[in-house]
Amino acid sequence: MNCWRNYTRFRTLYQILDDLGATIDIHRQSTPHDELVDRLQQHDGPRTVVILDEVDQLEDPSVIYDLHSLPQFAIICIANKEEELFSRVDDRLVSRLRSSEHVRMDKYHDEQLYDILRARAKWGLNEDVITDDQLYRIADAAAGDARLAIGILRTAASKADRENQERITNDILLDAAEDARAQIKQKSIDSLTPHQRVVYNIVRDHEPLGPSEIHDRYTEKVDDPRTKRTVRTYLSKMVQYNLVDAEGTSRDREYSLVGSEAASPMQ
Repeated sequence: MNCWRNYTRFRTLYQILDDLGATIDIHRQSTPHDELVDRLQQHDGPRTVVILDEVDQLEDPSVIYDLHSLPQFAIICIANKEEELFSRVDDRLVSRLRSSEHVRMDKYHDEQLYDILRARAKWGLNEDVITDDQLYRIADAAAGDARLAIGILRTAASKADRENQERITNDILLDAAEDARAQIKQKSIDSLTPHQRVVYNIVRDHEPLGPSEIHDRYTEKVDDPRTKRTVRTYLSKMVQYNLVDAEGTSRDREYSLVGSEAASPMQ
């Protein structure tokens, strides 16, 4: 379950029911949330594992409690920073989450990224299309981000193929690194919820801005504004996805767009 796409309580519950094949008589516009929970409670099939990816994107994290209370479902929550998730849920759910098993995934280091890239080059490209040195350069430029590393390799291979090159040249690699970063950035922007997109546009148009001024401008642009705390969560998420940059302490912090010069260069 992609919680960035299914960020409301209704969307999350509906998508789970849809995956279970239980949405035939559910109307998106008129069915109450509680009826969706009741429908899940009636599920009598095999115990189901629900994986909530980007769970900190949920606008109403109480849906986690809804699911946690149903014995028919086992829940796996994936988030970038668990403390930010805990800060948005009530104490009863925090207690349950803290007592659950936790698995921490650290950033990849260069050797691990090289191994990932080497395997893909071995099975996806002809021999000698790319050198080990170039794979290490990709790993270094990606700075622990496997998605970016794989994106650079894929883009470079596609570009070499279009240009009828037998090998990936260093110039192709440089262009691919820039293109892959731009593609990932645009994908992240396209994934923003409507309220997050308003916040992003405010930072883009008026940077640098502090969180209070961002929230003031945001409340002028939307009909149903979220709280200052929620907007700070939006900003934190954008920092994690390298869309905006935060400078200063919590008292005098300012946000601005991440420029291309902030990316780790391809040496």
